[in-house]
Amino acid sequence: MGEGRPALAREASGEGPAVILLHGLTAVRSQVVHGSRRLERSGFRTVSYDARSHGESDPPDRDLPLADAYSYSALAEDLDGIIGAEVVSGEPFYLVGSSMGAHTITRYALDRPNLIAGMVLIGPAYSGGEATEASLSSWEAMSEGLRGDGPEGFVEAYAAQLEAEGQWRDRLIELATRRIGLHRHLDGLADALWWVPRSRPFGDLSDLAEISLPTLIVASDDEADPGHPRAVAEAWAESLPRSELVVDAPGATPTAWSGGRLSTLIADFARNHA
Repeated sequence: MGEGRPALAREASGEGPAVILLHGLTAVRSQVVHGSRRLERSGFRTVSYDARSHGESDPPDRDLPLADAYSYSALAEDLDGIIGAEVVSGEPFYLVGSSMGAHTITRYALDRPNLIAGMVLIGPAYSGGEATEASLSSWEAMSEGLRGDGPEGFVEAYAAQLEAEGQWRDRLIELATRRIGLHRHLDGLADALWWVPRSRPFGDLSDLAEISLPTLIVASDDEADPGHPRAVAEAWAESLPRSELVVDAPGATPTAWSGGRLSTLIADFARNHA
């Protein structure tokens, strides 16, 4: 990945314009489109990778300040390394990211917009400004739970702060339990849980007006996924000058959880903005 960067696990498949997939905090590379191969069948080459300290990827050097090692600037540098390794020089590509991945893409796009053909941003959660104390306390509890008691400690802390109820609560806990068992470096992931939420991908939502790229924003209904508020996605759509917004119907299973539906949206969007 280049001098000073951790080695990142990645994979690519298919032929055609590149679609680079970025997962969210605590997820892994297979969980953006959930194993769907519809993008490859639609004529795209997909590239996915595990973020630093996630999945099979290495953590950064612990001698570095952790606030810097898990900043969105560092995550955007990792993305730049993936693009350099996987995209033919001069060829446009598409970026698709969920939550932390969506935030990383916006940081990258603000710095290096030239060859990006379009962005798909799934469940953005950053609303601008500093994180609230309540939000940081929640991430701190999950970090400490993971570091102290492993995956079970993480799930216990996650469940304690979860706002969803009924079937959605059970489903979200099930998904979190499945995700947390897919990581090799739990101490590094605990560091990421502590420090990534403290980083800001950009200063204020008004900064998004600088990104003149075609953008699709995919939002979930709050009942199913309160951690990625619909209002935040709507605010991003209002701030990005060339955006379109897709919102799940109340009570529907989120598109973000359905690899087939999500891949179809991505493929249609990419074809429309080729």
